[in-house]
Amino acid sequence: MTEFLKKYKAFIYGLVIQRIITAVLLHFHFIYIDNTALLSNTLSFIFSWLLISLPIHYFSFLKQHKATSLKLLVLVVIFLAIIVNDMNSKIIDNPITFVGLVGVGLSFFSIIAPSYFKKHGLILIGFYVLALGYFYYIRVYTKDVNNYFQQEKEIKIILTAPFFMLLFIWFYQQWKWLKTIESKKAKAELSLLKSQINPHFFFNTLNNLYGLIIEKSDDAPNVVLKLSDIMRYTIYMGKEDSIPLKHEIEYLKNYIDLHKIRYQKRVDISFNHEGQAEYKIAPLLFIIPLENAFKHGVEHLTEDAYIHINIKTDNNLICFDIENNFEARESQTPGIGLNNLKQRLKLLYPNKHQMKIDITDSIYKLQLKIEMT
Repeated sequence: MTEFLKKYKAFIYGLVIQRIITAVLLHFHFIYIDNTALLSNTLSFIFSWLLISLPIHYFSFLKQHKATSLKLLVLVVIFLAIIVNDMNSKIIDNPITFVGLVGVGLSFFSIIAPSYFKKHGLILIGFYVLALGYFYYIRVYTKDVNNYFQQEKEIKIILTAPFFMLLFIWFYQQWKWLKTIESKKAKAELSLLKSQINPHFFFNTLNNLYGLIIEKSDDAPNVVLKLSDIMRYTIYMGKEDSIPLKHEIEYLKNYIDLHKIRYQKRVDISFNHEGQAEYKIAPLLFIIPLENAFKHGVEHLTEDAYIHINIKTDNNLICFDIENNFEARESQTPGIGLNNLKQRLKLLYPNKHQMKIDITDSIYKLQLKIEMT
């Protein structure tokens, strides 16, 4: 339940903002609320609440999809025009207003949830053709206003019920989707932990450590400490939802240092990290590209091998870049580890990440940007 509230906190913000705006408008007498019109007040409250909350909820999505944002802006303008026209016409339950509001509502759902609307749209449109037809018959064709007022509440309920049903079904489907995501995330985390405890790397490091101990090298205690830190981080911190970015950076440093002792050849490894490291991020996201750089690059090159890594943070954005060279005959097709990373990013940062891979001649570049919220 906590995760559900956290995911949909925008609706809580929207409720607070809506109440503040209503209080201000009432204070300056810009609006009047008839306390006897319970149904109209309830519908107005729900509609205005959603109108404020949904753009907040989909802010990241709208920022990336300007065409969708423009469509919604046009809908808001049309909605305001309908309201202004209704106020100026001074016609009780103006039929044009009802048609306009239904049209705006259906268009809104078709924009923010196209696949969802496509599934139920035909039924909705058919329902509203019949419902509006009945409304027009009672309100306009019979020309009996008293008869209409006797059925006013029932007609308004008929016209608004599908929107409530849509919202209820949508929230239910979102809840089910969230539970599925949590299940998939747990499986992905388990898969990640299994893949990161790399026996090849572990045993090679132990062999190198054995050699350092035989030579009575002063580096042996440091290697034991770094290997211990790596294993502890992978097993324990890897289970956390998020960890400070500086801990992830330290983990990458230890990994690089342990790899350096394995190679007798010269390897150019640079690791730059700039900006604030106080951001929190899901653990073990950057290790897969780094591991691939060693596995497919350094280990197969006899000379001039290099790995360049950059981590920058700015304006709630974490940018991770890695570049390495490799032998041209070595395959650079995405492996299980990289596919696992893509899956985790989709689960952890939906619509809030970008990953780009460029392979030119014998140079491999990976760029990953993650938006923090």
